[in-house]
Amino acid sequence: MSDAPGGEPAALPSVAPVPLRRGNLFLVGLPGAGKTTLGRQLARRLNLRFVDADTELERRLGVSIPTIFEIEGEAGFRDREEATIDDLTRLSAILLSTGGGAVLRPDNRERLRRNGTVVYLHAEPSTLWSRVRHNRNRPLLQTADPLARLAELYAQRDVLYRETADHVVESERSEVMRLVRTFESGHETRDER
Repeated sequence: MSDAPGGEPAALPSVAPVPLRRGNLFLVGLPGAGKTTLGRQLARRLNLRFVDADTELERRLGVSIPTIFEIEGEAGFRDREEATIDDLTRLSAILLSTGGGAVLRPDNRERLRRNGTVVYLHAEPSTLWSRVRHNRNRPLLQTADPLARLAELYAQRDVLYRETADHVVESERSEVMRLVRTFESGHETRDER
């Protein structure tokens, strides 16, 4: 083993799992990045409770997200989303799938960073479009050119996702699972074989 500067032995690379901040894993990314689909799989692997912020918001209000947008507009929706994110990030031992625009509000970004380990599931707009093109439950994509809208959202939000995230990973299952193997939830994890 070589010596580190100062004559001390060089440290061996750590193979110990990295603990999750407050035992939580929070997923951020654009629509179609896999926050819900991959999130459910990761929650099982890490023995965490899966919570989808959009689903929770709909449950609390008793109406769909498109209905909230229709009645209150995007600003009203973002107010309600912020209150939901505030409540959910106070929980422990959860895997939280956030809505694609959750990072737009500075308070949400701070809550996510402070209360969990944040992973940005990154994908290019063309990949995202191939995943969501048949989904009609995404109000911001109900435009004449949804792919162009995804490109706009990507240009606006990519920097915010990166600012918020502890880790950035391509939103392919194999890449996400490789990253997740380094995490420790503070709970007994299930072996993936």
